Amino acid sequence: MKLAIIGSGKIGKAIGTWASQLGYEVIFSSKTLDHAKEAAKAAGKNAKFSTIREAAEIADLVLLAVPYRAVGSILSDIRSILNGKVLIDVTNALNSDYSGLEFGVTTSAAEEIQKSVPEARVVKAFNTVFANVFASQSPKIKGNKVSIFYASDDNDAKSKVSELITKMGFDEVDAGPLKAARNLEPLALLNISLGFSLGHGTMIGFAFLR
Repeated sequence: MKLAIIGSGKIGKAIGTWASQLGYEVIFSSKTLDHAKEAAKAAGKNAKFSTIREAAEIADLVLLAVPYRAVGSILSDIRSILNGKVLIDVTNALNSDYSGLEFGVTTSAAEEIQKSVPEARVVKAFNTVFANVFASQSPKIKGNKVSIFYASDDNDAKSKVSELITKMGFDEVDAGPLKAARNLEPLALLNISLGFSLGHGTMIGFAFLR
């Protein structure tokens, strides 16, 4: 399975590195090619780098791990390439001071992305966990398994993302159709508030008990 990482930030690098060690063929990409090259070198086996366009062309899964404000320009360049692709949306549309979200209860970043690339199969996932948790390559915090929530209107796309989550060892939780991102994005905001504003740090996460 080929996984393209779009973005050279902490979360993209952490998920990409872990996925490469799980046997995924990972292609790091960024608007700055040197950053993608550095990420691939650090990830080691099964990892390489290329332009965003080339990565999206050859990948089965495309993980969008950039600030939401950068999404529009990136997707406009690769819109036709994403036809039929599984596009994993990791973004959180935070406002300028990180105190709230750009979207409320009537839409979400994921739904807006789906509107902009209607032929892609968008899955909201990985947005409620800090990059440091992924970088630790442990699905548990103090012995407790962290839940990864995901949402999509496409069941086959869900199964592919669920497979990655399961291979990483997390508790995978199907949160429903893509509009459930309206719940997941505020959950991410709560995570950020707990971690930074309330001082709990970035090695925290949510567990869905059932």
